[in-house]
Amino acid sequence: MERLPLRAGSAEERARRRAEQRVLAQRPQDLGVALRAAREAIERSRQNGDPRDLGTAQAWLQPWWTDAAAPAAARLLKATVLQARHEFDAALAELDRVLAAPRLPAAVQAQAELTRASLLQVRGRWAEARAGCQRLAAPPLSSPHGQACVAELDSLQGHADAAARRLAELDRAPNAPHAWLALLRAELAERQGRPEAGPLYARALRLGDDPYARAAYADWLLDAKRPADAATLVRPRQPDSLEALPDALLLRLAIAWHRLQEPDAARAAAEMQARLDAAALRGDTSHARERARFALDVRGDTAEALRQATLNWAQQREPADAVLLMRAARAAQQPQAAEPVRRFMREQGLQDRRLKEPA
Repeated sequence: MERLPLRAGSAEERARRRAEQRVLAQRPQDLGVALRAAREAIERSRQNGDPRDLGTAQAWLQPWWTDAAAPAAARLLKATVLQARHEFDAALAELDRVLAAPRLPAAVQAQAELTRASLLQVRGRWAEARAGCQRLAAPPLSSPHGQACVAELDSLQGHADAAARRLAELDRAPNAPHAWLALLRAELAERQGRPEAGPLYARALRLGDDPYARAAYADWLLDAKRPADAATLVRPRQPDSLEALPDALLLRLAIAWHRLQEPDAARAAAEMQARLDAAALRGDTSHARERARFALDVRGDTAEALRQATLNWAQQREPADAVLLMRAARAAQQPQAAEPVRRFMREQGLQDRRLKEPA
């Protein structure tokens, strides 16, 4: 039997959700209601890491889920759900259909271009991602998200200093997406090995706290050999309760407590293992990165870590995935297993000080 994270929230929030369910039963074909409710469910999933919220979003979108003539806004949200489930190819196909639609509203077009570029970047298809970012940055959309997206790709491909200046410039604009820009700047500083990465991660959290930013900051703290600070950052508000933590934060807590030899380290590890086992039972293949990190940094199972890191690299090719495969290959004493990363670095021009190999 799978144990899912406990639902947090006030009685008022639970009542609101019950009311939503009644509306869904009464007005299943109301597109406006469905779009609003699906967006809210997707946002809840981002905040709490609970896959049930993605199921809720799909339930709201169900009348249009397989409809070839579905409105572009419904298709966009469907792609977002697929992306969150790591069904990347299906999400990209859906986004291509969105962008091919005639008379597309500017807001939908901009979000579709940004989501598509992000997905292509995750998949390591940087030239295609750059083309999408450039369309987003150019008139008539002229989006700062597109400009930031281009700068991020520049930073990955050998133009880090110029990209850092461009991101800082964008961050000074009054209506800029400041939380996202702070996160991009923090990740760039981390790839360069600059100490301002920490303050930038802290700023990103102050401006827009979410599990991704918190996990990224925790990783920086762990790499800086500050596991106590990482544990403080990600531990639940109720110290005795781990169930409400999203998977990404529970993993960082398990790693931090393991390094600190905390008495509760075994409890966190057992909870994380139970979640990974449950995901495997339901056929979820989206946790290879977490499986590799857990095997490497908690269990000390280098062979399993390398196997999972290799599987993960076939799905995701972000800098964190490259670092993970390199680490796992070294730990397993199989340096040749990291050759896909080296090839990617040569072909794409990826530069990251964490990937520098010993002479």
